[in-house]
Amino acid sequence: MPGLLDFGFNNIELWRSEEMQLVQLMIPAESAHDTVGALGDVGLLQFKDLNADKSAFQRTYANQVKRCDEMARKIRFFHDQVEKAGMTVGIRAITDKGYEMDELEGKLEELETEMLEVNGNSERLARSYNELVELQLVLEKAGSFFDQARIDAQSESFERTYSVPETMDAPLLESALPSATANTGRLGFVAGLIPQEKLNGFERLLFRATRGNMFLRQTPVGSVKDPATGEQVEKHVFVVFYAGERARTKVLKICEAFNANRYPFPEDPARQRQMHGEVTARLRELHTTIEAGERHREAVLQNIAFNLDQWATQVRREKAIYHTLNKLSMDTSRKVLVAEAWCPLAAKPRVHEALRQAAMASSTQLSTVLQPLMTKDPPPTYFKTDLFTNCFQAIVDAYGIARYREVNPAVYTIVTFPFLFAVMFGDFGHGLLMFMFALYLLANEKKFLKQQLDEIFGMAFGGRYCIVLMAVFSIFTGLIYNEFFSMPMTLFGKSRARCFINNVLDDSIRDMRLCPERGGTIKLIGPYPFGVDPVWHGTKSELPFLNSMKMKMSILLGVVHMNLGIMMSLYNNLYFRDRLSTICEFIPQMIFLNSLFGYLCICIVYKWLSAKQTDLYHVMIYMFLSPGTVDEAGYLFKGQAGLQVGCGVCAAGHDGLSLYLITIFLATA
Repeated sequence: MPGLLDFGFNNIELWRSEEMQLVQLMIPAESAHDTVGALGDVGLLQFKDLNADKSAFQRTYANQVKRCDEMARKIRFFHDQVEKAGMTVGIRAITDKGYEMDELEGKLEELETEMLEVNGNSERLARSYNELVELQLVLEKAGSFFDQARIDAQSESFERTYSVPETMDAPLLESALPSATANTGRLGFVAGLIPQEKLNGFERLLFRATRGNMFLRQTPVGSVKDPATGEQVEKHVFVVFYAGERARTKVLKICEAFNANRYPFPEDPARQRQMHGEVTARLRELHTTIEAGERHREAVLQNIAFNLDQWATQVRREKAIYHTLNKLSMDTSRKVLVAEAWCPLAAKPRVHEALRQAAMASSTQLSTVLQPLMTKDPPPTYFKTDLFTNCFQAIVDAYGIARYREVNPAVYTIVTFPFLFAVMFGDFGHGLLMFMFALYLLANEKKFLKQQLDEIFGMAFGGRYCIVLMAVFSIFTGLIYNEFFSMPMTLFGKSRARCFINNVLDDSIRDMRLCPERGGTIKLIGPYPFGVDPVWHGTKSELPFLNSMKMKMSILLGVVHMNLGIMMSLYNNLYFRDRLSTICEFIPQMIFLNSLFGYLCICIVYKWLSAKQTDLYHVMIYMFLSPGTVDEAGYLFKGQAGLQVGCGVCAAGHDGLSLYLITIFLATA
């Protein structure tokens, strides 16, 4: 039986998973780091956790893992700083040897301290600069308020001095006029900036808190960097005039509640001009200092960005090494680490070579001992893939991983997945576009393999070989559907449909849609050479015809696909010598599937070949409603009634047959 079904699949490397063996490694403690690193570079061992009963903090190399986590945190901090600065992380084609772990840890600590200091200085300078900018705006805008007020006061005083009294009782002497300053106290004021969206609420609360005993002047200054957040905010300069110490306290509390920035403002115009000059000079100094700091920060970040990718790779490697070392058990003398790992038999020579090189690199007198172990534990599944088969194996693994030495569905998926995609997507034009995109990926394969791609493009590049097959099959099915960007083609000649008027061929009618309008009849003079006849495009019956054809084709492909899956279970049963599953599962499944859907596929193919108008829905329904009888609407071929009875009996009795076979098999066993 195995020889009968041997179609050469066993010669395919991907057909079954690699043979695995459990091995034990006795690694000297002084060379454990280098040994595990060399085995990690091979990448073909799966270590067992021999310390499963211990927590992460109780393991031997827990402190080293913490150090790696801390270094990874610093690298993430550097990565964020580089991205904020608009720089790109450099990827080296040839990486240096790199630092030792202690050297790298010290280097990262030094750079983080320097970076935090630079950022702190930059933030303080930027805050001071933004505060001085706001103070300059207050001096300019609020100074204009006071200048205008002085001009208005002088003009009002002049009018009052030289005006004629309105009544005869008004005093003429200036000394007899009532003194305004005698009855009012001295006015105080507060100046500052407030965001535009808070201005209305700020003014209402001031009015209510002081019961109207205040005067607010404000003017917009446009977009200004806020000293606290560093963001551009639309702000207004304001000056609040008040009378009394209680009003001053209320105004200050309201300014604090609305996050209004208050600044000192002298009343003396000379002092205002002096202060404005000092602020301008200080702004120029700060601008020069900030530019120098930015240049220094940019130089530090450029150095970090150039080495960041290499440092991140080295830290991940070190963490993986110590994480693996935590799975190893320490002997009582604490001089030897014992490891257990699954290893493919074909990879043992590479493992031995890696162990030899690690012993030479660590300059240890003792070498690692590798010996096989006997176990009843199920081995892990490992499929050896390459650049072409990797994406198809990933598609299969997304649904489930086969058990050890089971048949790998990825072998069939290499063909079935792209072809079934093309059945749904078939279009000659779209297929050409996909094929050109896939050729672009393949032509630049070496360049893209060296780059760090983003998530979307990286996913497309990883499936480049799958895209090639999908494009080729889409071109093929597009030829079958006779569609080029949803338009019909005439690659295989013109339509075989002709218009006959009164049984006479009329060659003047090219568009068959005009034939019924002129009282003619459309007839086919022969089959179209390849694919769908273009005459169907644009007709009222195009959609029903194509949907019917594609639905029947989908049934044929689906049944073939299901039979293929059941046949794979037969290969597994024969390999593992599972006669019970072969007799009690495979045979009943094949009987049930093909007695119903296999018979339906036979009817579909026969209907196509015979060009009959039989309703297949009618055939399948009355196959069970009236077994043994076939009416005119469901007739296809001679002997159809007996075949339907046989298929119905097989489909209905497969469950009982399965239970009977299981009972007999277990009884004999």
